Amino acid sequence: MAKFNKTSLFLTLTFTISFSMVGLYHLFGGQYGNNISSTALAIAYMFVPMFCAILVEKYIHKEKIKQKLLISFKFNRWFLIAWFIPVILSFGALGISLLIPNVTFSPEMAGMVNRFNDLLTPEQVEQMEQAFDSMPVHPIWLVLLQGLIAGPTINAIAGFGEELGWRGFLLKSYKYMKFPKASITIGFIWGIWHAPLILMGHNYPQHPEFGIIMMTIWCILLTPLFLYITLKAKSVLAAAIMHGTLNATAGIAIMVIEGGNDLTVGLSGLSGFISLLIILLALFIYDIKLSKEKIMTSKISSSL
Repeated sequence: MAKFNKTSLFLTLTFTISFSMVGLYHLFGGQYGNNISSTALAIAYMFVPMFCAILVEKYIHKEKIKQKLLISFKFNRWFLIAWFIPVILSFGALGISLLIPNVTFSPEMAGMVNRFNDLLTPEQVEQMEQAFDSMPVHPIWLVLLQGLIAGPTINAIAGFGEELGWRGFLLKSYKYMKFPKASITIGFIWGIWHAPLILMGHNYPQHPEFGIIMMTIWCILLTPLFLYITLKAKSVLAAAIMHGTLNATAGIAIMVIEGGNDLTVGLSGLSGFISLLIILLALFIYDIKLSKEKIMTSKISSSL
């Protein structure tokens, strides 16, 4: 019962603080989009799970958080795998998008420019197009390079804000569950937690209401990957690196395509779902056929 109460306290604090932040932002006239205030809100939002996990574990229950929350700096190959999987996911989603009707390859990035028409002024759009044209190499390779640098560094810090809660605190809280059930439970919580930002236009600006369902499905699909990496690396830091790199390279999936919408293309659209399912299938085959640990069919506790 004590564990249940601890988990309930964490979730209550996390959702109350997070939803209140967005509510106050909206109440005082904040508009979500390409502006500094909404970026600051999104970054602050990511740190709420970390804050609540530390508050509950260290200051309320007087636990040593390093071991309790899987904070380990012992490097292993799964940190590298966590770094590169998001790139595979993004390019996979890009290729799958081109199989969708009315979606075409656009090396001049007309589709990406069109996505910013409602967020930027005509002058800003023109400046963006000129910047693309003046680059010595195609922008997609610069985004890839920047993403691989930012992913395990500055972006991973923000990613750690979420991962200490979802793949640190909740992973330990649900260690009595089998891997599939824990993945669905944590993924559902993670997805619903995004709801206020999604309603304001995050990830699905064209379909904010239905976007909540899409985001929840996406988080449920992502969670087995994040849990597996965390358990293999024996560290929530690996999940933070993957989270940071995922955010940093997600734009690759829509940079050189035209057509579709936020439900069908992009890393969090249908094409991203399919790319992720392919990765999960490969991971399942690896776990069953090659890995000594059978993580995906066992209880979480057996891999901690």
